[in-house]
Amino acid sequence: MALLVHILITAVAVWITTALPGVTLGGQDLGTQIITLAVVAVVFGVVNAVLKPIAKTLGCLLYVLTLGLFGLVVNALLFWLTSWVAGRLDLPFHVSGFWPAFWGAIIVTIVSSTLHAIVRRVRD
Repeated sequence: MALLVHILITAVAVWITTALPGVTLGGQDLGTQIITLAVVAVVFGVVNAVLKPIAKTLGCLLYVLTLGLFGLVVNALLFWLTSWVAGRLDLPFHVSGFWPAFWGAIIVTIVSSTLHAIVRRVRD
């Protein structure tokens, strides 16, 4: 159940990023968009689970030198990579460049953190 809630929260966060210029969600009907958001949320979770620890380990010095700001760049690149994987899966989700990915990753982080906190508070 917790995994489904996490996917739903990430899907909502990704959906909110589609309001940004450069982040697009295609699909003609609502059902296609919901399925696309759910699959993109899963892909984003897998990309983060697999590649983020590797990026943190390899970029440890950059994290220290930039006081953690390099993490924003890593998150942007992972969000952009999610868009690329979505394209390979023929999903109508696209991030058109680094800056939309940068701002999109920030919004996904803020929205998902906020929603997770609300869910935790309601559950407790």
